[in-house]
Amino acid sequence: MSQKADKHSNNGHHCCHTDKRHNNQSCITLVPIFNHLERHQMEEISKSIKSLSYKKGEIIYRPGDESDSLYIVKSGKVKIYRLSESGKEQLLHILNPGDFTGELALFRQSVHESFAEAMENTNICMITRPDLQKFLEKYPSISIKMLAILSERLDAIEKQSTSFATLSVEKRLVDFLIESAQNQDKEFTLPMSQKDLASYLGTTPESISRKLTALEDEGYIRQLPRRKIKIINIKGLLEKYQ
Repeated sequence: MSQKADKHSNNGHHCCHTDKRHNNQSCITLVPIFNHLERHQMEEISKSIKSLSYKKGEIIYRPGDESDSLYIVKSGKVKIYRLSESGKEQLLHILNPGDFTGELALFRQSVHESFAEAMENTNICMITRPDLQKFLEKYPSISIKMLAILSERLDAIEKQSTSFATLSVEKRLVDFLIESAQNQDKEFTLPMSQKDLASYLGTTPESISRKLTALEDEGYIRQLPRRKIKIINIKGLLEKYQ
């Protein structure tokens, strides 16, 4: 195992603590798989929730840990990633409030194959397999919602894999910027550090930095403080990197 993996293996579930002050129902109302239910149904589910808190950099789970619960992000941010044999990190996706991970626990007894790490101070709502399976049987609409979200997630992973194989780093970066900007009026905050962005796009932080600077020099974007990016010429970007 790499040194990086060894470091992570020493930083596990003991890092977190149960926080009984959390309002578990507010966690349930964040999640699309639950928030369509009636209030009394959400209250019933909230009674099975355990609230956990993690500090920035703490590991929620790692490869080899038993996968027996669904983890819902109440607040903060979590990154899901894998490590290569050489210790290189491959970012798979980032979870924001309302997102969940550990869904394979619902279908079979298994172990985690990736790391889940708090990117900032993060509050998690956890529900075990037996409890969740009980609610899936009682409220089938949860299953339908979950399948829709998992389908979207699978589609995103397939697109990411295809882009690695067929697109240049410049095109991958531009696609990421345009997709981020479309939801935020062309000015947005990068949802991750350049290091994590490089991992997500399959390149190096130095390459990301150079290419962002080149896009700025060419008049397509402007880099602002606190990881903010403003797309100045989205039409030009689309035409150049279509």
